[in-house]
Amino acid sequence: MAGPRTVDQTSQVVVIGAGIVGCAVAYELARRGLHVRVIDRREVGQGATQASAGVLAPYIEAPDRRPLLDLTTRSLDLYDEFVAGIVEDSGAAVQYARTGTLEVASGPQDMTRLESILAACEARGIGAELLDAGAVRQAEPQLAPAVHGGLIVESHGFVGVSELTAALRRAAASHGVAFQTSAAVTRVARNGAAVRVETAGDALACEWAIMAAGSWAGHVEIEGAAPVPIRPVRGQLLHLGWPAPALKRVIWASDCYLVPWSDGSVLAGATSEEVGFDERATVAGVRELIDATRRVTPAVSNASFQEARVGLRPATPDELPVIGPSAAVPGLVYACGHFRNGILLAPLTAALVGDLVVDRRLDGALDITSPSRFGSC
Repeated sequence: MAGPRTVDQTSQVVVIGAGIVGCAVAYELARRGLHVRVIDRREVGQGATQASAGVLAPYIEAPDRRPLLDLTTRSLDLYDEFVAGIVEDSGAAVQYARTGTLEVASGPQDMTRLESILAACEARGIGAELLDAGAVRQAEPQLAPAVHGGLIVESHGFVGVSELTAALRRAAASHGVAFQTSAAVTRVARNGAAVRVETAGDALACEWAIMAAGSWAGHVEIEGAAPVPIRPVRGQLLHLGWPAPALKRVIWASDCYLVPWSDGSVLAGATSEEVGFDERATVAGVRELIDATRRVTPAVSNASFQEARVGLRPATPDELPVIGPSAAVPGLVYACGHFRNGILLAPLTAALVGDLVVDRRLDGALDITSPSRFGSC
């Protein structure tokens, strides 16, 4: 059987993956003047991205994990400008709120943990407030009696992921980015002075290929290298019609979180399941989320069920993203393995890849995200 034929040599960059990270990288590179094509096996944003609640909360996600905290706080600092640029270039509205998060405690041990997070916030000059049982109910009257207290981190917030993804696609297209969906990339190799990106029937020659395929990154053969060690972790998320009064801000507990949207609905997430590439929403997963949410606020019993969403979060062994140049294929750059933080880390990932590809500058952050930590990738 004949091998794939080269049909396109016009793109300077081919981005493999059209999730939030791939779209952000494509937008950044095109904004800097490069010709970019994005390829994905699915439609834009239909992998893990569509099942993300969009929480932007570094001091919840990684309060005691310094490398990840450094990455996520740096990316959060970029978010205002990131969203503003996308809105301007797309002409679309994006729900984006930095109204803080309220992490709640169900006992003394949780309160001790919140005290340590408060200390970490104060050490970095981040506004935060520890609340006792009375104050936490003034902040959110719908909380369950079992809630002992909470911590508000003022700089945290959330972004509407579906709106952001749609606007990001439009913004990227306004800078000339081409999107090719229903095409699974199977192999990346060096071909003389170019990088060769192969799909089932075609191949593209480009100067740079960006691996942003999420949980499927390990399914792409890389010439001369072992697959990047990324595994899928299933996350189930519920979209609920919420009874009045509305929640005031993102609420986070040890086994669930609640994100209030401007239309009065709430996203409740999320499970974390090691089930391979099984993307089914399950009765057990839905029940787990409802039970966890009820322990935080009994109001969920009066909520209406709108939908369940499922995504496969791309996790690495050390739960840090893989961002940086391939040692095996010159011109291949990884931007994957973001696990639970793809939305939060999208602005920083795009900036790091842009600096590498356009300016040939290796940011110091790439020392901890380099694919070389997993061998010859």
